[in-house]
Amino acid sequence: MGRVNPLDAFSALLTDEGRALLAGLRDHDPAQELATATRLRREHPAELVSAALGQARLRQRAVAKFGAEDAYRMFFTPNGVEQSTRRTVAVHRAARLAELGVRSVADLCSGIGGDAIAYARAGIRVLAVDHDPLTAEVARANAEALGLADLIEVRCADVTEIDTSPYDAVFVDPARRGGRGRIFDPEAYSPPLSWAIEAARKAPRAALKIAPGIPHEAIPEDAAAEWISDGGDVKEAVLWFGTDPGSVRATLLPSGAALHTTAPLPDPPVRPVGRYLYEPDGAVIRAHLVAEVADGLDGGLIDETIAYITADELRPTPYAAAYEITDELPFNLKKLKALLREREIGVLTVKKRGSAVEPEEIRRKVKLRGPNAATVLLTRVAGAPTMLVGQPAKPVSG
Repeated sequence: MGRVNPLDAFSALLTDEGRALLAGLRDHDPAQELATATRLRREHPAELVSAALGQARLRQRAVAKFGAEDAYRMFFTPNGVEQSTRRTVAVHRAARLAELGVRSVADLCSGIGGDAIAYARAGIRVLAVDHDPLTAEVARANAEALGLADLIEVRCADVTEIDTSPYDAVFVDPARRGGRGRIFDPEAYSPPLSWAIEAARKAPRAALKIAPGIPHEAIPEDAAAEWISDGGDVKEAVLWFGTDPGSVRATLLPSGAALHTTAPLPDPPVRPVGRYLYEPDGAVIRAHLVAEVADGLDGGLIDETIAYITADELRPTPYAAAYEITDELPFNLKKLKALLREREIGVLTVKKRGSAVEPEEIRRKVKLRGPNAATVLLTRVAGAPTMLVGQPAKPVSG
C-alpha cells in the first residue's frame, strides 16, 4: 500500500465525514487508541481514521497554548503545535501593533496561523505566508474555522519573494528548529535573521520573533527589544522596528506589567542578605532590568553574578517573587537536614541560581517529616556557596 499524501489526508478531515469523526474524538483517551481505531475502521476508511486520531492528539496538546474553545475547532501539524506562539503572547503582540495604528500586516513564516488569528481578532488585515503547502492549507482551514477568513489571506510562497510594501507592518517568525532540533545560530534560521531584519527595515513598523537567549550585543541599534514571560516562563523575545530604538522592555503576562527603559541603570551594589529575598521574573533578567527592580525595592544583590535581590523591607512588585529569609547557611547538607528536622518541615520547595547542585538531589537526600513548609534557595552569597531558608513572603497589606 502506498504512502498517503499528507495534503489528501488533511483534505479528508475537512469533509463532513472527517469533521464528524473529529467531533466524536474530542474527549478520546489516547491510552484507548488501538481499541478506538479498531471500532472506527468498521465504519470509516482506515486512512481517515488514522488522520482523525492524529489530529485529535494534536488538538489535545494544543489546548495548553490556544485554550479549549479554539483548539478543538482548529487544525494542527506536529510542528505547528510545537512552534506556534502561545495565544496570550500573540494577543499581547497584536494589541501592541493595533495601538501603533497598524491596520494591515504581512505575517511571514505564518505557520498554522496562530499569530494571524490574533492579528485578525485585533481588527488587523493579514497576509499569512508559509512555504509549506500543508501548513498553508492548515492555516487557511483555521481562518475559516474561526470565522476570520475575510481578514486573513493565506498564501503558499517563499517569504523572500513577497512584496510587503502594501502593508502597514511586517511580522517575521523564522523557523528555529531543523531536522536535528533547535537551531541556535540566528543565521541558520529559515529565513536567516539578517534577512528578517532587512525586511523589517523596509516596513513602517515591524516585529521579529526571536529566541529569548539572543545576546544584547546582537540586537540592532535601530531596534527595540522586548522579552515576554507568561506565567513566569520566558516565552520569546521580540525585536520591534519603527517604535523606540535602543529601548528594552520586560513584559509579564497575564498581568501585562511592563518594565521599560532606554537608559538602563548600572548594576546594583552587593550587600549582605537582608530579611527579604526577591527572585526577578525571567523576562526581567533577560532584559537586563534587574537593577531597575532593585532600585524600586531599595535593594542590592547578594552576589555580583546572581540575579537575586535582597532588601530589609517588603515592598509589592509585579516583577519579582518575594521570600522571607529565616536562615543563611554555608552549603552543608548535614546542617540543612538538622534544620529541617528541627523546624518539622514536611513540604520543601528547592530553588537554585548559581549552584551546581540539582534540587532533585537535595529532595532525595533529606528526610521530610512534619506539618510545616519551607523554601531553600541554593545560591552564592558574595562568592560562597550558600543555602538560604525561608518561605514565600505574605503580600503587603494595604
